[in-house]
This record gives sequence, C-alpha cells and structure tokens, in this order.
Amino acid sequence: MSEPISLIVGLGNPGAEYETTRHNAGFWFLEQIARQSGASFRVESKFHGIVAKLQISGESVWLLKPTTFMNRSGQSVAALASYYKISPTSILVAHDELDLPPGELRLKLGGGHAGHNGLRDITAHLGAGFHRLRIGIGRPGKPGPVVDYVLGTPGKMDRAAIENALDDADRVIDQIVSGEMQKVMNRLHSRGKA
Repeated sequence: MSEPISLIVGLGNPGAEYETTRHNAGFWFLEQIARQSGASFRVESKFHGIVAKLQISGESVWLLKPTTFMNRSGQSVAALASYYKISPTSILVAHDELDLPPGELRLKLGGGHAGHNGLRDITAHLGAGFHRLRIGIGRPGKPGPVVDYVLGTPGKMDRAAIENALDDADRVIDQIVSGEMQKVMNRLHSRGKA
C-alpha cells in the first residue's frame, strides 16, 4: 500500500485552441473525475491553475489543472503542494504518453521524464518521487519532431480509445486515492488482454 493520494494533477495547455489536443489528455482525465463526482473547477491564481476539491474514498483530494502552459507545470504543482504540505508520494500526475498506443494506460511511481516538458518541470520542482498515470496517445507515423502531433487532435477512433481508457481509470479512482497501486496496476495494465 502506498500513501493516500491528496493531489491529482492533469497536464495540458490552457485555452480553447488546445482543448482537443493530445497533449491535454491529463486535463481530460480531471474533467472526467469532476463530471462523475459533481465537483466544479475554479481559478486559483496563487496556484497558477484551476482547482477543484472533492472527497474520494474518505480522503480530501485536490484536482489541479495548471494554467502555466506545459513547460512551466512544476510552478503550479509546487505552489499547491507546498501550500498544503503535500509530499510528492501523495501526488498523481496524469499525462499524455507517446510510448503507449492510444487507449493504453500505465500507472507508475517515479521515473524519468522521457522528453515530456510537463514532467521535466515538475521533476525540477519536486524531484521524481510522484505517481504518474501515463495515458497512451501513440506516436506519429513518421519520424521527426513530435510537437505538431502532440498539439494535434486525435482521430475519432483514437479519441474513443483514449476516452474509454479514462473511463476505466476513473472507475478505479477510489483505489488509486487509497494507495492500492498494485491492485490498480494489475487491472489497468491488463486492459484489453485476454
């Protein structure tokens, strides 16, 4: 058992022009949690983000969508974590993951940033000891810079696969918050396998 999760961060970029882009998969996850629980977000300038507070599995949990743009996400996460004295091991960061096909999910503790600017900045502020929910978006079909791909909108099938995965992750949010990470990994990592 891990420590309970007190802060769930979704990574993305603020603004209507980014809402449907792959890089905003972390925001999509938080919006899913808020929809299911009836929580509403509000702007909180001292945390450089949009926040909601809710009860999950008997725990008070903050949801945070940084409004700093991806490469400054750590500024927002560190501000809230420091204010409420939340340790990195009680933080879950949901983010898009190029190295997983659309609709695959992986839960892990720590690790490198693999070139993800949001993770790089959070690690610079907090160290690497936070939990991650890696949301597969796949890779572009051709080699080269991936910026246009991550800032592009997924096709209908990919978006449906991602949304289906986020539904599955939301179904185990109680266990995630309770710190039952191994149980969640067993369930999420075997999705779609016979």
